[in-house]
Amino acid sequence: MDIKIYHNPSCSKSRQTLQLLTEKSGKTAKAEVIEYLKSPPSNQELKHILSLLALSPRQLMRTNEKAYTELNLQNPALSNDELIDAMIAHPILIQRPIVIANGKAVIGRPPESVLGIF
Repeated sequence: MDIKIYHNPSCSKSRQTLQLLTEKSGKTAKAEVIEYLKSPPSNQELKHILSLLALSPRQLMRTNEKAYTELNLQNPALSNDELIDAMIAHPILIQRPIVIANGKAVIGRPPESVLGIF
């Protein structure tokens, strides 16, 4: 089984989710860990993630981040493409962690929520 986690090692929920994945998957699978702050998803990847999550770009954004306000991303006139571009340029805006497995995706908040995709 292929598991992918968009991970921020500075985030406690992300670390807890990665630990939970490691414990639950054991030797049957190895998670591909993507430190998305260093390697943000491409436009196509982010659109795929949004599709799997069944979320709009705004729903995937961390609205409490300084960049959200500074970039005026609360503006309702912004298009989905503009919001996606902002998340790619400023990946700190992306909710975390995101786990993809079995053709499904889930945000690991709380970490136990990832267990439903196995």
